Amino acid sequence: MRDFVKKIIPEPLFRFIEPYGHLLEAVLANIRYGFPAHNLKIIGVTGTDGKTTTSTLITAMLRDAGYKVGMMTTISIDLGNGPKPNPTRMTTITAFALQSKLKLIKDARLDWLVLETTSHSLAQNRVWGIPYSIAVMTNVTHEHLDYHRTADRYRDAKWKLFKLAGRNKRGLQTGIVNADDPSGQLFASSVKTAVSYGIKRGDLKAKNIVTTPVGSHFEVQSAQESLDIKVNLPGSFNVYNALAAAGAGLTVGLTTSQIEKGIASLDSVEGRMNVIDEGQDFSVIVDYAHTPDSFEKVFQEMKPLTKGRLIAVFGSAGRRDKAKRKTQGQVAGKYCDVVIVTEEDDRDEDGLGILHEIGDGARAEGKVLNEDLYLIHDRVQAIQAAIGNAATGDTILLLGKGHEKSIEGNKGKIAWDEAGQARKALKARK
Repeated sequence: MRDFVKKIIPEPLFRFIEPYGHLLEAVLANIRYGFPAHNLKIIGVTGTDGKTTTSTLITAMLRDAGYKVGMMTTISIDLGNGPKPNPTRMTTITAFALQSKLKLIKDARLDWLVLETTSHSLAQNRVWGIPYSIAVMTNVTHEHLDYHRTADRYRDAKWKLFKLAGRNKRGLQTGIVNADDPSGQLFASSVKTAVSYGIKRGDLKAKNIVTTPVGSHFEVQSAQESLDIKVNLPGSFNVYNALAAAGAGLTVGLTTSQIEKGIASLDSVEGRMNVIDEGQDFSVIVDYAHTPDSFEKVFQEMKPLTKGRLIAVFGSAGRRDKAKRKTQGQVAGKYCDVVIVTEEDDRDEDGLGILHEIGDGARAEGKVLNEDLYLIHDRVQAIQAAIGNAATGDTILLLGKGHEKSIEGNKGKIAWDEAGQARKALKARK
C-alpha cells in the first residue's frame, strides 16, 4: 500500500503526510493491544553505529545480574525465551508488530526491555506510546540521508528518543550520551539526568586501554565509581559500546562487580567483527560496517594489527544513501592495500553503476583498476577472489552484510550467509 500511495502522490506531499499515517497506525496498535508498554521499563538505544552491539551488551549485563530481559534489535527479537532471528530487516518493526510483541513482554512480566530504536521509527512516529525509561546514544555520523535529506534532520530524529525519555514522568528520565560525539550535549539537554561517557572526556572515561585482536581491557574512573572492564569484542569502537552499557548499568542500579562481570559475559555478536577461522594463515573478519565513519574506525583499528595486506570487500545499498558511496571508496582507498567492490543490496538500481561510484572514490585515493582495485559484482565471486588470493599475514574484511540473511536484487531476495560463504571459500582454497 505504501508503495502504491508513493506512486500517486508527489514526493514532497508524501513525505509530509507519511509520519501522520504511521502515527495513526501506532495509536490504533496501542488501542488494539491495550497500551501494553505502559508500566514497562524500557531502555532505548539509538545512534548510527553500535546500536545492536550496545543493546546486546546491556541485555547480557542485566541478565547476568539476574533480571528478566527482553531485547529487540536488527539481528533478533528475544521476548525473554531466547532470541529468534528478525526476518524483517527492520531494526524497529512496524507499529502493530511492535505492540503485539510488547503485549507478550508485558504478559511475561519481564523486568526490562532493551529496544534498538532507529531514526526512521522516531521520525515516522512508529514508537508512539512507548515510555522510554532510559535513552542511550552511541554516535551520530553520515547515514540515511536518502530519507532524512539533511544531516540535521537525521540527528534530530534520533534526538527525539531523548525527548521521549525526558517526558516520561514514570521513568528514570536518564540519558546515556557519548561525550566525544558533537551531538552528545544536545541529546543530554532533553533529559533530567545525563550520564556521559567517552575516551577523551565524559563522566565515565576509559583509561589505560589495552586492545588486542580479540577484545579490549580498560579502566573506567568516575566521581563515584571505578570499574575494571573487559570486553570480548575487538575494536576500540567497542570500548565506546561497553562504556554506554556501563552507563546504563549504573543508571539501573547495578553494582560495579555486576557491570564488570556482565559485560565480560558476552563473547560475540552475530555479524559484528566475527573472526572466521578454518586454520588459514591469514585473517578473515565479517562485520556489518556500512557507513564511511564505521569504515574508518574498522580500518584504523585493523591496519596496525595486520602484518600483510589489508583487503576490504564491500558494496553499498541501492535506493539508499547515494552520497556516501564515493566516500566509502575514498576511505577504503586510503587505508586498504586492496579494495574489492561488490554488490550489497542493489534493489532496482544498476549494480555496476553503484560499483563504479564507489570505485571513483577509491581511484581518487590512488587505487588502480585491476591492480589494487577490483569491481566484482557477484558477491560470492568477490569473496572467493579475496580469499583465493590472500597471502600469509593478510587481513580480509567482509563488510556491509554482517548478520543479514538475504541480498535484495532487482529480481527480489536471495538467501545469503556471509560467514558461510567465507567458510566455503576457505575450504575450497585448501
